[in-house]
Amino acid sequence: MGIIVANLFLTLDGVYQGPGGSEEDTEGGFAFGGWQAPVSDEEAEAAIEAEVSHMDALLLGRKTYDIFAGYWPHQSGDIGGILNRVPKFVVSSSLADPAWAGTSVLPDATAAGSLRDRYGQVHMFGSGVLIRSLLAANVLDRLHLWLYPVVLGQGKRLFGAGTVPASYRLAEPARSFPKGAVSLVYERAGDVETQNMPGT
Repeated sequence: MGIIVANLFLTLDGVYQGPGGSEEDTEGGFAFGGWQAPVSDEEAEAAIEAEVSHMDALLLGRKTYDIFAGYWPHQSGDIGGILNRVPKFVVSSSLADPAWAGTSVLPDATAAGSLRDRYGQVHMFGSGVLIRSLLAANVLDRLHLWLYPVVLGQGKRLFGAGTVPASYRLAEPARSFPKGAVSLVYERAGDVETQNMPGT
């Protein structure tokens, strides 16, 4: 069986909205689109490119799909070549005729989970709403957080009200990059356990 890996670029205060550009996602009056590039560097970008190279299929939520479909079909290079070559899946209840070649529409998180029966590594980027749905359905195998040294105080956050309580374990050694970004790869480790700290 394969795995589903969610890659998400996050600020220190948990915001994943609009990392790539000023017009990427302005929902809610978000004013900090494009926050990722100034705190990225060649090593971090090479690591992200390496992550992309491992994918056998791409899975996206509807909003991220629209962003990707408007940009990547017109790009070449290593990342563009991979994204345009691999099978693509978007979870949507309203999209009927996806324009990006090689795209199939899935109805829900459960259907997305079944992709593990067909592909070795299914990778996601962005798609915070879908990530939460996959976590709730317990079909997300790895959560790869790319944490950047920026605090925004506004924007869409991955975890909030309604988050399913769970414990995670570090699946790979943490990796840091010259400008302060950190790569953290987690796997689900069961339910949350509680106990008192010594001396309390």
